[in-house]
Amino acid sequence: QVQLVESGGGLVQAGGSLRLSCAASGSISAINVMGWYRQAPGKQRELVATFVSGGRTNYLDSVKDRFTISRDNAKNTVFLQMNSLKPEDTAVYYCNAVVGGTYSRWGQGTQVTVSS
Repeated sequence: QVQLVESGGGLVQAGGSLRLSCAASGSISAINVMGWYRQAPGKQRELVATFVSGGRTNYLDSVKDRFTISRDNAKNTVFLQMNSLKPEDTAVYYCNAVVGGTYSRWGQGTQVTVSS
């Protein structure tokens, strides 16, 4: 089993920054890919940023050049640095791990609220 715990959300003014963390535990070696998703009220969950094969990264177009995904393998932690935040970035942010190439594990989510 893989467990994911997010932290770092909060309330910030437009133009501000937040850094989200996702600590993974359990069967770490079975994790293929980790990334971040978000879900705003009344909207579908969407991919924000993820690592893809070869260590490359993939971003939602609207967050490119503002958000950066990174990881600390020694601490089994993935980060999402969010700069120049906009009110439309307001959502619950979820950490995701694809495990064994067969299923996804989700964290509990962390609320990010950007005020105008």
